[in-house]
Order: sequence, then structure tokens, then C-alpha cells
Amino acid sequence: MGYNTLMDSVFNFQQLEDKIYQLWEKSDAFKPDLGRKKSFCIIMPPPNANDPLHIGHAMFVSLEDALIRYHRLKGEAALWQPGGDHAGIETQFVFEKKLSKEGKSRFDYDRHTLYQMIWDYVQKNSDVAISQMKKMGASADWSRYKFTLDPKIVDIVLDTFLDLFKKKLIYKDLKLVNFCTKCGTSFSELEVVHQEQNSLLYSIRYGPLVVATTRPETIFADIALAVNPQDQRYQQYVGQKIVAHFPWGDQEVSIIADDYVKMDFGTGVLKITPYHDHNDYEVWQRHLVELPAPHAVINTRGKMETVPLDYLNLNINQAREKVLAALDQAGLLVEKKAHLNSVGSCYRCGRSIEPLPLPQFFVKVAPLVKPVLAALKEKKIKIFGAGQDKILRHWLKTLKDWNISRQIVWGIRLPVYYPIAGNEDKILVNFINQQGEKINGLLSLLLSTYSINEISKGIQSINVDKSVLAIASKTTLDPQKYLQELDTLDTWFSSSQWPFATLMSNSESDFNRFYPSSIMETGYDILMFWVMRMLLIGQMKTGKLPFKSIYLHGLIRDSKGQKMSKSKGNVVNPLEVIAKYGSDALRMALVIRSSPGLDKNVSEQDFKAMRNLANKIWNASRFVLQMQSDSHAATNKKFTQKLNQVIADVTTQLDKNKLGLAADTVYDAFWHWFCDEAIEEAKKGKIAQNQLLIGLITFLKLLHPFAPFVTEAVWQELKKQNLVSEDLLIASTWPTVSQ
Repeated sequence: MGYNTLMDSVFNFQQLEDKIYQLWEKSDAFKPDLGRKKSFCIIMPPPNANDPLHIGHAMFVSLEDALIRYHRLKGEAALWQPGGDHAGIETQFVFEKKLSKEGKSRFDYDRHTLYQMIWDYVQKNSDVAISQMKKMGASADWSRYKFTLDPKIVDIVLDTFLDLFKKKLIYKDLKLVNFCTKCGTSFSELEVVHQEQNSLLYSIRYGPLVVATTRPETIFADIALAVNPQDQRYQQYVGQKIVAHFPWGDQEVSIIADDYVKMDFGTGVLKITPYHDHNDYEVWQRHLVELPAPHAVINTRGKMETVPLDYLNLNINQAREKVLAALDQAGLLVEKKAHLNSVGSCYRCGRSIEPLPLPQFFVKVAPLVKPVLAALKEKKIKIFGAGQDKILRHWLKTLKDWNISRQIVWGIRLPVYYPIAGNEDKILVNFINQQGEKINGLLSLLLSTYSINEISKGIQSINVDKSVLAIASKTTLDPQKYLQELDTLDTWFSSSQWPFATLMSNSESDFNRFYPSSIMETGYDILMFWVMRMLLIGQMKTGKLPFKSIYLHGLIRDSKGQKMSKSKGNVVNPLEVIAKYGSDALRMALVIRSSPGLDKNVSEQDFKAMRNLANKIWNASRFVLQMQSDSHAATNKKFTQKLNQVIADVTTQLDKNKLGLAADTVYDAFWHWFCDEAIEEAKKGKIAQNQLLIGLITFLKLLHPFAPFVTEAVWQELKKQNLVSEDLLIASTWPTVSQ
């Protein structure tokens, strides 16, 4: 006879999923069993603590939870270390938009007040991401949750800054940096989005020469004209100075020869404006002896400065039009034609990036890159993701020094202090003494009174003598004697320390047990932003790479392969999918047949299909429990052989981190073999109920990493019937091949 099952006819995920998750949490099922010999650890990529999750987050939750559940079932001390990111620029940007809607601005508040307002705002929303991950079944050890602004994390981050500084791997210098005039802060080169766009190329008569430029508004800051050294058309001018008669006055510039100039571009003559173009800056660096010091004519608000009165305080586009009109009227605008060029824009707000000269703190990357490249060459770390290892090597070999200064309030403030004594006459000290610490960093504070050129000179002069730079950590210096740097650290600087900072801040035993972590799983789109930097800083700080392998999943696209965006209306909300089809359906649809490094298309049909799988698991389990026992049925050897083969295949695939293939293998075997063939044979008495029950229990374990809720729900039914001994499937053991 069959067992006395009271299972409903359908799997009611709406009623069961939350109850099951509460059961897991109540049982402390997510904490690693430290009594186990082997350890396995994943450090969760910390989502923005203030933002709701999107489909990309659902992908990392599905993959990482599958891995952690698998290794937990294998009997390992499995730790999934969770956390949240303060997301400096992104969070402050969102908060400023909120202020704007209220008719207010960041400039209405002092630094301390604004920081506290953002802190309260983030804390109010901090449970959103956690609750959503729980909805997806994330079996992270929430008792170990960390936030990137937790005091212990901040202390570790500052210690790393000091360590780098002592090793002379951090320095401050006046350099041309990427600045967003809307976000009000600088970025590193990696954060700039370069896109081809249609613009205009202008030919302007410049004394006896004609130059080609896409930026006529910076003409006031030209210090030279450059030609190719092989260009015979202009050899007579090289080394000479010419005077151009413009409507706003005469300008004298030097003519230099540099290989950067392409003879077939425009007229073959380029104007050199070092403080508003990265290539021009490099040309100037190569010709320092020949050329005067440059100056800037655009400030951090995107307005014109140190220019003739008619152009003062115009925005960039206004200045461009006015300059062109004046040149045209004077007969100096020779030609304008369509031109396709690459323009850098802010990854956060989309505004064009403005190269500006600012004194910033930089990390010297060359010494950090060397050991990581050596480790990659020696294959000390494995990367899962088609071609991503080559991409990583390319970025490491071409990486420029990392600008870690950010002109925002929200984040970890630089532990740098300037002594007031002996520097009273400097612009920086005088102005801060008069006005107090305002918000949005050093430059936005000063720009309403001083030009960027004056500020740069003033700040830089404080740092000429190394003795006036004081570094402090965990110690508050007397504000009457010292002024702390207003800039904050780049968010990527703190998150680059995430693998060791989280574990160190837990306990020394956690760090010793779980570092380096087993695998870093994240999207390939942040390989350069985050993964590469974790390798650099982790190796420097601990002497070890922060993880043993890297798994880079692809982007989730719609059914047509298009990138999801709000403007296209094709964004998939993971919570809406869960409400409609269940968490198991969402997870399985994302993981099945996915491959590291490759994008994956998903559609409504995929979620429906995986909801059907959950129902299939439920209904097959009901049948097995209701099936009449046949004591005369012999053991079916083919059934055992096939089951062993499935166990071996899925185990091998998961051990090799082939999650998409493993999900597909167990799906196909369960649906098309166990349900369509084995159960049908059991109905004919060819397979005994007890043997079929063994098969069901085996498949529950094989499916559990991918579809944890329905498998746990069935397990609880088996527990009621005393058919399994463990209280929770999550605490059970991975199936092994039987003889």
C-alpha cells in the first residue's frame, strides 16, 4: 500500500516559500559547520545597500546559492559571506536627485549634516536588498553580514591606505583627470564610457596655419600647435612661434613636431590644450622644455573661466557657439564637416567627461600588477569565462595609475591631514578657515570664489614639501592645528579589499579558515572595475590572491538578445517573476544552459517552463508516495545504473563549475527519464516503490542547489512519513554512486 500523504495536488509556492525560508533561518542552516574538515567560501559581491535588486543580481544569487548549497551537501564547512556596498557616487547621485525634487541642493548643507542625511536614507532602505535575496532563497550566513561603512571595515580600508602610502605606492599629484561636471567628482579611466558619436571637425585659421579641432571653445588655453615631424608642409614652422590675431586678442603659440599628429587628419595641424585633453597633456609632457605651463579655461561646474569677459561663465556649448560665431565673422572659420570621434561620458549620469587638472591621490599600479601577472602565467588562479583571462591580462599590462580621490561626501574620507602652521597663506587653508567644511569635496567648495587654476596652484603648493603632509588613522588630530582632506576614497578602493576585509572583521579564525575564498562569482562586466582591483590589493595586503578561481557570468538579455533597459520596456523584475512563477522557476530559468562569459536570453516562456518543472517535482513525489507497494517487484539493475550515471555526471559538472550544464543534465534526467520512463515502468510493476523512492530522494538532492524550495517542501513531506532522517534537505548529504 502507499504512504499516507496529504500533499496538495499542486505545489503552492506562494504559501510555502516564505515558510520554508523561515524554517531554514530558525534552524541556523546557513551557518558553516566549523567541525567539518574541508572549507568552501564565496564572498558575495555586495549589492548597493540602498537599491532594489535587478535581474543581474538574481543571476549571481542563483549561481552562488547553487554552489554554496552543493558544497554544503558535500559535507564541507560552506560559508557564503554576505554584505552591502555604500556605492559612493551612485548613492549620493540618487540622494541629490531626491533633494532636487524637494527644491533643495547638496550645497544647502554642511558636510556632517549631508553625510548623516544620506546615512539615514541608506539605513531606511538597507533591508530592501536583503529581503529580496531571501525571497530568492539565498542561503548566506546573514549573521556575518557586513556593510562597507561598518567601523571595522573602515579601519581595515584605512590601514591598507596607510600601508600603500608607507610603501610609496600612494602619492598626490596635479594631473589631468576625468571629471563629471554634473556628479561633481573625478573618476578613474575605467569608469569612463567611451562611445563613438557624430560631431563636427572645425578648420580654423591660426596665423599662417590652419588647424583642425573638435573643441574650439578651449582655444583660449592653447599653448602650442603640433605637426607630424615627417610632414614636409610645415617643417619651416617647427621650433618657431607664431602670433594669431583673434577677435578677442592676439595669442602667441609655439610650433612643435610630435608623432601623435596624423598627417591625414584634418589639416595635419593640431592645437595643443594640455589641461582639456588627455592626448594633448601627454604631448605637453614630452615637450616640457619647449612649452610654457598650461592653464585651464573650464571649471568643475562646466563653466568658462580665465577667459575674455564676453565668454566668462558660459557653459561649454554656449562658449563653443560664441567662439565659432566670432571666428566666422572674422573670416577665420575655414571649414566645418561631419566627424565621427570617441567621446568619454560618465557611467553614472551620461554627461560628457571633462578632462581637468586636479591635485588627486593616485595608487602606483606597476608594482601591484607584476605579482598578479606572474600568478596568472603560473596558472595559480583559474578563470571561468570565454576569453576573459586574455582581457584581464591586457588590462593589467596597460593599466594606468589609479586615481582614488572622489569629490563627494558619501564614503570613507581620506585619512590625510594638512598642518595649518606655516601654511596660513595658502588658499586652501585660508578659505576653509573662513567658510568651514562645506560639501562635495574640495573643489566645489572653492570654485564660486577661486578659479581652478588658482586652486590647483594653492593646493599643490601645500604638497611641495613632503613634511607638510600628515597621515593619520584611528586618530583624530586637533582641528585647530590640522585640516583633514575633504575628498573621499573611491568606492572601488574599499570594495577591492572586500574578500579579506569581511573575513578579518568577522574574526581571525574566519580569515585563517576561509581566506583565500574558493571562488569569486560575478558578472564579466565588472572584471576590470572590481575583480582586477581585488587581485591587486588582495595580493599586496595578504601576500595571497584573494580567491582560487573566478567565475564570470554573462549579462541577462531579453528573448531577442537585446540588453534590458527601462527605455525599451524589456526589463525583467525578479520579484514580479517570483510572485507569478515562484523563486525556483526564476533561479532555474537563469542557470540552466548558462555558460560563464556568455550572455543569456530569457523570456516569459522560460519562467513558465521552469514553473512546470517545480510542479513536475511535486507531482512525481506525490505519485511515489501514493504508489502501492509491490513486494514481488525485483530490484531493477538498469534503474540503479542509470541513477548512478546521473549522480556521477552532475557531480563532475558541478565540481568543474559547469553549473548551466549540471542544471540541464538533472532537468533532462528527472523529467525525461525518471518521470517519463521510470515512473511508467513502476506502474507496470517493473520497478519497486522502495527503489523509486530512493530515486526520488536522490533527485531531490541533485535538484536542491537549483530549486531549493520545492525540493525542501517535498523533503518535509518525506520527513513526516519517517522516510528520511534529516530534518532539513539543506543539511542532508550529497548522493554517492551506489554499488
